[in-house]
Amino acid sequence: MCHEKYEFELIAAEPVANHIHLVIRTLENKETISLIMQYIKARIAEKYNRKTGETGAFWNERYGCTIIEHSDDPANYLLQLLWYIGFNPVRKNISSDPRKNHIGFINCYLDKNFKCKVKITLHSYFKALGGTFEECMKKFLFYEDAYRKRLAFFF
Repeated sequence: MCHEKYEFELIAAEPVANHIHLVIRTLENKETISLIMQYIKARIAEKYNRKTGETGAFWNERYGCTIIEHSDDPANYLLQLLWYIGFNPVRKNISSDPRKNHIGFINCYLDKNFKCKVKITLHSYFKALGGTFEECMKKFLFYEDAYRKRLAFFF
């Protein structure tokens, strides 16, 4: 719904039981992240309240926002972040594999023919990993391996 109203790129989307991770790239001279998030949060609250018969506020807090381009190594940060988000349902014992998650955005980065439930835009940092989708995907899998090693360290 938000894509129909505003112009932005949704790089990743992963809902979990009590929150959602979104990576949104705003476009120059278009809507701000605040406006986009206000719309998304309002629509989710409306749908929840309609379904449950509740009224009032749904969200407790303002959203968290990090500007990826302000990190020391934006490309590396984003590519690691995508796996962190993809593995969130695994860490919460909702899923056994990011490829089987509810929205499954990570599959957009692993299978060029994957049809996602929401419109995902492959980030330019992913596209810069190689000359073809297959080359990009293979290099992207190195980030998964690195994430799995870090994840195993904590279990």
